[in-house]
Amino acid sequence: MYRLTVQQGNVITQEMVDSLKPGMTHEQVAYVMGEPVMRNPFDNSRWDYVYTLRVPGYVNDRLKLSLFFVDGELSHFVGDLKPSGMAGEEADGEAGTSAAESAEAAESEEDEAAASATETAAPNSAEDAAQPR
Repeated sequence: MYRLTVQQGNVITQEMVDSLKPGMTHEQVAYVMGEPVMRNPFDNSRWDYVYTLRVPGYVNDRLKLSLFFVDGELSHFVGDLKPSGMAGEEADGEAGTSAAESAEAAESEEDEAAASATETAAPNSAEDAAQPR
């Protein structure tokens, strides 16, 4: 029995991801990546690319890439592929993010962790202490 190979979405290659640079316009990104299959009609600041390949009995693969724009220019992107030069540097899948943005994100995560730790550390009053948890 013949089983059909199914490809859906935008093809995403490493060369395409390597070509993406912060500051690119929507038109430049569309030239490199093509127009996204999934686009939010109410918010043009995020483009999502999804590529699915199914070869029955051999491959079932899915790649995702989300691009984020600020003031009409590419600010950063996240997804399954990273630029070749950053593969060892950024394990979280973010590329095109400045050091300042990374530091701000780390600080906000630390603040959230500290806030949740203080909320669960000790009861606020004698009333709270008397209630079972």
